[in-house]
Amino acid sequence: MLRLLAPFIVFGIVVFVHELGHFLAAKLVGIYAPVFSLGWGRRWFGRRVGETDYRISVFPIGGYVRMASRDDESMAGIEGGSDRGQFDAVGAADRIAANREAAGALWDEGAMAPFGPKAVPPTRWFEAKPLWARLLVLSAGVAMNILLTMSVLTGLNVSRGRVYVPAVVDSVLVGQPAALAGIQAGDSIIAVGGQPVTEWSEVVERISAVTTGTIDVALMRNGVRQQVALGTVVREVTDPETGRTAKVGRVGIAVRDGRGRVPLSFTQAVVQGAEETWGMATRISDVLGGLATGRVAVTNLGGPITIARTSVQAAKGGMENLWILIAFLSINIAIFNLLPVPLLDGGQILLALVEGAKGSAVSMRTRELLARAGVAAVLVLFVLVTFNDVRALFTQ
Repeated sequence: MLRLLAPFIVFGIVVFVHELGHFLAAKLVGIYAPVFSLGWGRRWFGRRVGETDYRISVFPIGGYVRMASRDDESMAGIEGGSDRGQFDAVGAADRIAANREAAGALWDEGAMAPFGPKAVPPTRWFEAKPLWARLLVLSAGVAMNILLTMSVLTGLNVSRGRVYVPAVVDSVLVGQPAALAGIQAGDSIIAVGGQPVTEWSEVVERISAVTTGTIDVALMRNGVRQQVALGTVVREVTDPETGRTAKVGRVGIAVRDGRGRVPLSFTQAVVQGAEETWGMATRISDVLGGLATGRVAVTNLGGPITIARTSVQAAKGGMENLWILIAFLSINIAIFNLLPVPLLDGGQILLALVEGAKGSAVSMRTRELLARAGVAAVLVLFVLVTFNDVRALFTQ
């Protein structure tokens, strides 16, 4: 059952948290937000509490928060809202009638548009709020996704401790520096370059930096400490994610498969979670930079099908793997939404800053053109990643 529900759990949590950020920020600064939806398209079911209809829509991937904004007509369609009634409905019988038809059973004679005949007060429109409030609302979704990633990783660190691969040799390659120096399977590496090590990642990091000369390696064999001097073979490696190439030192050691765990206090878990979140964000930013410069092929991008398949695979490994995927997807959504594309949060933030700098709103014509460009860009990306997904299905 977990495998079947995994894609919906992953998408649902990540999108819910993102939209919850926008919604809570809008409520905090007094912006009218009549719809909070998990999913796109027409309303499936839900409940109207106060002035907001909390709903689940028919397409469970995605979500949106509807706010009183001059961009509502275009953005509601983009985000999947089906009730596109006008907010300034007072005195316009045709608009009130359209709102009543769209709202259906949600219509309330004492409510504000789009669920009633009353107009939204001017002070509760998005554009009426000061720049800092608008920026808070626009950036809150990204902030919540970052917080979700950090919270998940912190929770995992608390429950399982810090996981590492011990620096134990599994095998050595014939004719390579490690074999020539006498290193054997079962040896435990305890120091590299005079610095103590316990984890395989520390060994790789220090040996990789040696592209000339030798480095001293201390190891334990049958309880006896031994010291060897290793030269390195220089290799040029390419990071498959970022496309970056670098020259590194290699000695021909394969690590033994195994896991060690170090218990962490809550404070240590938080610090570790923050570092891991930053590492993920940096990695994703490098990939985006590689796509922009051509170092990373667009064929590496995956879409909803890939995410769904990955979710199922993660679920097979248990809830821990599924939570790791949720954390990774959440930080992906955060970084992606910061791109300066008009449809995304980053584009909206940039536009708000431009309007703040010039002291007046950008014309509706300009906003419409930017919105169309943003829709086109996102649609192109969606088609591309879907093509990659389908191709991967057939090739595999």
